[in-house]
Amino acid sequence: MMKFFCRWIAIAALTLGVSHAAEVSVAVAANFTAPMQKIAEAFAQDTGHKAVLAFGATGKFYAQIRNGAPFQVLLAADKETPALLEKEGFAVAGTRFTYATGRLVLWSAQPGVVDDKGDVLRTSTDGKVALADPKLAPYGAAAIESMTRLGLLQRLQPRFVQGESIAQAYQFVATGNAPVGFVALSQVMADGRIAKGSAWVVPARLHAPILQDAVLLNPGKDNPAALALTGYLRGEKARAIILSHGYEF
Repeated sequence: MMKFFCRWIAIAALTLGVSHAAEVSVAVAANFTAPMQKIAEAFAQDTGHKAVLAFGATGKFYAQIRNGAPFQVLLAADKETPALLEKEGFAVAGTRFTYATGRLVLWSAQPGVVDDKGDVLRTSTDGKVALADPKLAPYGAAAIESMTRLGLLQRLQPRFVQGESIAQAYQFVATGNAPVGFVALSQVMADGRIAKGSAWVVPARLHAPILQDAVLLNPGKDNPAALALTGYLRGEKARAIILSHGYEF
């Protein structure tokens, strides 16, 4: 009888949770597209809540949020933007946390173009080099910092083609408009390896850590789905998905 009663309570709780399911509007840094799509699917299955996702450049989201965009959670590509939004009163104080640490790669859609030391940056003399706008996208800023430390920035700068976000930088390379480009490791990794083409994982010592922070925004402070998502991102299932896409903690 007790076993049946406990099972009934569990079913009732699940039914109650679904009946109170809510939606959360999430602004997601473009580099985190693939893992967040998987996390949102698991989140819906496990909680009954729905995450409505928008992907783009962190700098652009910052401007939109300050101008009243009704996002409820921000998953940024840096730690500075969530901190600034919190300081300026657009995010709930004390809700920031690092959900992932990103890795930068130099990538080509073609095999054999990028060597395992990135020497192609020194030996190649033509063709565009794609990167995200460093004013809008932290991965773009990391690319600039890396080239600066390698002493290659002035040489390569005339060949730059910039995307608004890391997603656009990836498209430049994937479509062949640029033979190489700086993208997020998560964009080219599948099952723990580079899915196609050739790549050099930029050593972490060449740029500041790409700490990616999440924060609960003011429109989401009373939304149970928003609160649930911020907790879910720190859970084991979400962390396993994040690690499988080449991120670190």
